[in-house]
Amino acid sequence: MNKKTIIVTGATGVLGQLVAKTFAAGGHNLVLLDRDSIKLDSLIRDLNLPSERLHAQSIDLLNGQAVQDSAEAVHSKFGSVHALIHLVGGWTGGKTIPESDAADLESMLNQHVWTTFHLLKSFTPFIAESKWGRVIIVSKPETIMPSAKTALYTAAKSAQESLVLTLAQEFKESGLTANVIHVKSIDVKNEGKGTTPAEIVSAMQYLFSEEANKVTGARIPLY
Repeated sequence: MNKKTIIVTGATGVLGQLVAKTFAAGGHNLVLLDRDSIKLDSLIRDLNLPSERLHAQSIDLLNGQAVQDSAEAVHSKFGSVHALIHLVGGWTGGKTIPESDAADLESMLNQHVWTTFHLLKSFTPFIAESKWGRVIIVSKPETIMPSAKTALYTAAKSAQESLVLTLAQEFKESGLTANVIHVKSIDVKNEGKGTTPAEIVSAMQYLFSEEANKVTGARIPLY
């Protein structure tokens, strides 16, 4: 496969680091976006990539102008942008809707919806330019069948999925695919409970392949 330029958000998390290392080993250019500059510096050292293959930036994805500036800088450096793997966002739950706080809902919407909106708005035009693109997020099947005491998280993730799945339809004829990988939990410690980071990254590698050119607008169950 020809060398691509891939944006990874939440790059210093367990999943983000594995994504970065896997696609770096495949010879691709990496754009690493994260809030934690110290962890980002550590990841850069671990990857040990030449500067022409790497753009790393500490950024607040809630700042739409900062994201737009980042997209333009990435496009200027690499000349083309091919993929966005968006891994930012946490979990809030354990309370019924009447027990929940508005601040927690705002936090979930910020982490999952607003970050996604800013990224898609800024990077999608550049990705579409390349006539070959991938957008991938990780979510949970609760967006289809919510469980009790997960309302705030589920509402935000459902909205995030809607953005990505709508993008898939808007760019269906452009060579850009957009998909959601569903996991019930991420088995970081490899304890046999949930989906391992390696399994998630393998699914991403498939979606990144030419064989997956027609897979778009899908929720892929990986559990």
